[in-house]
Order: sequence, then C-alpha cells, then structure tokens
Amino acid sequence: AGIKPINEDSAGVKVPEDSYLLNNKGCALVVADGVSSAEAGREASHTAVERFIEEYFQTPDTWSVSKCGEQILSTINLKLFRKSHEFSSDTKGYLSTFSSIVIKGRTAHFFHVGDSRIFLLREGEFAQCTTDHVASLGGGKTFLTRAIGMDNRLHLDYGRIPLEAGDRLLLCSDGVHDFIEEARIIETLAMDQPAEFIADKFLDLAREGETDDNISAVVGIVEQLPFENLDDYSAKLTRLPFPPALEKGMKLDGFVVQKELFASSRSQLYLVKDEVSGELLAMKTPSPNFEEDTAYIDRFIQEEWIGIRIQHPNVVKIIRQDRKRSFLYYLMEYVEGEGLDKWLRKNQPPSPKLAINIVKQVAEGLKAFHQNEAVHQDLKPGNIMVTEEGKALVLDFGSVFVAGLSECVSPIIPDGVLGTAGYSDPLYLRGHNPGIQGDVYSLATITYEMFTGTLPYGDK
Repeated sequence: AGIKPINEDSAGVKVPEDSYLLNNKGCALVVADGVSSAEAGREASHTAVERFIEEYFQTPDTWSVSKCGEQILSTINLKLFRKSHEFSSDTKGYLSTFSSIVIKGRTAHFFHVGDSRIFLLREGEFAQCTTDHVASLGGGKTFLTRAIGMDNRLHLDYGRIPLEAGDRLLLCSDGVHDFIEEARIIETLAMDQPAEFIADKFLDLAREGETDDNISAVVGIVEQLPFENLDDYSAKLTRLPFPPALEKGMKLDGFVVQKELFASSRSQLYLVKDEVSGELLAMKTPSPNFEEDTAYIDRFIQEEWIGIRIQHPNVVKIIRQDRKRSFLYYLMEYVEGEGLDKWLRKNQPPSPKLAINIVKQVAEGLKAFHQNEAVHQDLKPGNIMVTEEGKALVLDFGSVFVAGLSECVSPIIPDGVLGTAGYSDPLYLRGHNPGIQGDVYSLATITYEMFTGTLPYGDK
C-alpha cells in the first residue's frame, strides 16, 4: 500500500497447514521494499519474497535455518544482480531491502539487509532487532549501503531470538517506521487484537503521519510455544514398547526373523525377511536395559530420523516405514560384508590401491553427512562396512549431530566423551566439539592405520 502509483513493496506470511512442515520448518514472515530509484524495485521485492517463501519450505530437514536462509537469499541475490546488468546505467537495477523471520521451535531466526526493520515487544520492553544499512548524504537524506541485488555477494545479517509466549513481532518498511512515533508503535503492537488487524492499523497510522512512501507491515503474535522435547514423529514412537528378545522364526509386524546378526548391551541387530516383498533387511532393536531411559529412547529414534535423510551409496540406507509399528525398532538395508577392523586384520597390509579406494569411498559417505549439516562424531573401522566387492559404507547414526534437529528439540547429552579413543579428535577429550573437522581427523587416523598398521598416538 501507499501513495506511490507503483507499489515497490512486497510482503508475505506462510504458516504451513501440514503439521510435518510446521514442526520441521516452522513458519515464515517477510517484508521487502523495492528501491524505487532502481526502476526494477517492484520486480526485485516480489521475486525475493515469493522465492524465499517457496524455496525455504523445500529445503532438506537436516539443514539449519541459517543455512537455508543464507543459501536461498544468496541465490536470489545473484540472480537479481545479474539481471541488473541488463540496464545501461550503474544507478539502475533490481534492488530491494529484505527482512524476514522464520519461527522454528522456540526460536525466531531473522535475515536482514537494507532499511526495513524488525521489532520485538516483550512484556512492555520494546527493541529494534535489526540495524539499518544506510549512510547519510546530509540534509536528512540517506542512501542504502546494502540491498539484495546490489552486489554479486550478499552481505546479510542473521540473528536468533529465543521466544517467549506473548512476544509480538513487527516487520515493516521505512514507509511505516519513519512516520510513526515509537510510543505509538508500542501502543499499537500491544493491542489486544488479531495480528492482521494490528498490521492494518500500522498502515493507517503511517498514512496519518503523511508517509510519502509505499507501506508494508507484518505482525506476528506468539500465543504458545512447543515443549522442549522431540517432535510429533518422535513422540509417537516413544510410546511404543520395546520388542522382546527375538528368535529365528518369530514375526514382528510382517517381518520374519532369520537370525541374530549382532547383540550388545545397547542394542540388537537381526536379519529379517519382509513377508510381503520377500526382501531381506536388517532390524535394529533397543536393548531392554534402557527401557526406562528417556534419553536413550530419544537417541534411538533420532538415529532413524537422521538416517532416513542421509541417502548415499556409501552410507548404509535406513528404510522409511509406511507400515504401522507395534514395537520400537527400525529397518536398514542388509549388506553382506564385514567391519573394516576385521577386514584389516585379514588384509594387513592392504595394497595402496585398495586402501585408497576404501578411504575415498568413506570420504564420499562423510561428505553426504556434511552436506546435510550432520557430523558423524564416531568414525572408526568398526563403523565402516566393506563388502566382498570392495564397496565401503559408513554405519551407525548413534552419535550423529544434526544442526537442523538441534533447533527443534532439546539437545541430548551424551553419556561420556564422544567418539572412540584413538580415532577421536583430542578436542573431544577437552570438552570441545570440532564439528566437521572431527570427522576429518578420524578419517585421517583410519587412513594412517591402514597404511602403517598402528594408530598415530597408540590406543590411548
């Protein structure tokens, strides 16, 4: 809205009706103000808002909000910057401010460039969350120093706001915030009215203040927040009972047990056959030792959640299940082979060509984790499977950290130091998390062992 014949502003809100999207991606609020002097400001603002909202909800669940926003906006920026070169004048182009909030879990993530603003009102305390990217020309005039489409590289502000029930958020263009006194903004934002009514009220106040610009406002009201626990997917599985000890011939949800593959104090692994398809699969079940341990149950469920989302030929495949489960377990592809630790004992020293081939495959598997903002954190020969054909697969999602999941749920505190002595980055022992670098360290250690038969620093 506004008095200008062409409205260069654009705004959008998306609250997914799909509960899966709402839980895993949250909701988005966006305001963009196209630069009118740039001629293509309207197209720039509309492109930025529409593409951000559309593409954000299509990003992988494993990506953090910051990665989603920064990657999408960098792509939009580059597209608009290139289109700006269609103009002969350097002062013309596809330029727009951009301010958005993504509310995911109990946190508001904001992305900002330009002079639109984001405000927060909490229990009477009012704050501007963003900084105006402007410089003064004197005489009360300013010009934008940052905008989408201005440069081939986007200089974007990103921040996080821990939310509380009752919080009120306002996103608005300069045609609004420059023409309403702060006291009136606070008074209006605190009104006991629906968000849409309050947003319209801001537009009315801007007109009363004789705004000379286009005007846009989006209001968000935090009525309640999710509990700090697992999402609905996890909660549903948490209620399932642990399966009993399984023996050959027993059936579980249409899967017939063929034999036990592995058992430890923490879990069991069985070879099972799907009665419907005849396919052989590996079934992992939780240990009855942890039936009352909620942290263990949460981690077991997260193993499946993470594994489903990391699909790569060099990572063992977790099977997405459509069949209703009566017990807590998950399914994996069945791969015939042996752990790299056993393989090395039989093939020490391996030929350099063979060793390099295995290391390359493991590196490709790790790359799939890292591209999904996941860190394995416990890479060791026992968590690498080698088939007779020489194919290597990364196993075990028990220690994996995923940035996107940590934004939705309370972090699970590990029982002790992450990783395995001899293969873990020493930073883990000091209480630090080296992230991706820790996986690289573990792979380097495994490579060293393959060629020398020993660990770089022994077993300690």
